[in-house]
Amino acid sequence: MKVIAFGIAKEIIGQQYLNLEEAPSNVLELKKHLLEHYPEFMELASLRIAVNEAYAEDGHPLNESDEIVIIPPVSGG
Repeated sequence: MKVIAFGIAKEIIGQQYLNLEEAPSNVLELKKHLLEHYPEFMELASLRIAVNEAYAEDGHPLNESDEIVIIPPVSGG
């Protein structure tokens, strides 16, 4: 399963694309995986996941064919 990262998430992972050998079954499992392998995510104010161009809640199921994007917190003004 391929996960796309932008902004600070890309910096934390060290690359824009993260390939997972075992696909998490839902968004919450993906978040747990990210926190376990990249503890720096715990320092972020928020961490959202988009699935197929829409924000997804923790229980949202994930499929191998989904486009999954890590959305880090953004600031602006």
